[in-house]
Amino acid sequence: MKGKLINSFSIKDKVIVITGGEGVLGGTLASLFAEEGAKIVILGIDDTRGSEIEKKISEGGGIIKFIKTNVLDKASVEDARDWIKTEWKSIDVLINAAGGNRPGATIGKDETIFDLNLDDFNKVIGLNLTGTVIPSMVFGEVMAESKRGAIVNFSSMAASRTLTRVVGYSAAKAAIDNFTRWMAVEMAKKFSDRIRVNAIAPGFLVTNQNRDLLLNKDGSLTERGGDIIRQTPFGRFGEAEEIAGTILWLCSDASQFVTGAVIPVDGGFSAYSGV
Repeated sequence: MKGKLINSFSIKDKVIVITGGEGVLGGTLASLFAEEGAKIVILGIDDTRGSEIEKKISEGGGIIKFIKTNVLDKASVEDARDWIKTEWKSIDVLINAAGGNRPGATIGKDETIFDLNLDDFNKVIGLNLTGTVIPSMVFGEVMAESKRGAIVNFSSMAASRTLTRVVGYSAAKAAIDNFTRWMAVEMAKKFSDRIRVNAIAPGFLVTNQNRDLLLNKDGSLTERGGDIIRQTPFGRFGEAEEIAGTILWLCSDASQFVTGAVIPVDGGFSAYSGV
């Protein structure tokens, strides 16, 4: 029994597709999961960064392919799917890590909702929500045909807690929560109980996108960074590697009866009332 349980966490030989794979989170997942024996495909628009990650993981003995892909262009995603099906035959897991924010979709410290840039707002909704829906449609169809697979989406603390200023990002990630549950029901009811759709809601990690919001140039906390740390029982920011275990579980057979869930990985942020 013990051996069976341990083996159920294995992702060895699974074909795992990671959108936004050239980013900090996507690249970290690609590296760690390649070490676990998975075959990795990273999709993204940054040729230079994607190729660097592919080279580094390949030189370390991992199996990986970078494919330049625009997740907002269904035809581009379909081209990536066709390459994978031709070369590697199956698609076992999709991790929708593509996303991000734009300054105009964020309310500045001295601004109000009436200063919102609607063009940037729509772009943030598109990148985070539509950029998850399109890959889920394209790769989910392959899973529907094979009647097995796992999709893992990226939610956020901003989806369920009212975080000031990040109105566009919050709206997009709240929609991800809903889409995750909706897609989980759709795939299970119409195709197979072996297709699972879940999401993780990371707490606060320092990335290239939010570094200036959380840290001053000297590495000290900004006012907002300090507010976040005070609200986090662990008293620190998370590391990209610390979300990998939860995602590995959701990718593996160990979570075979889990679908439609949004799992917080947040150092206790969502559990703490602040008092």
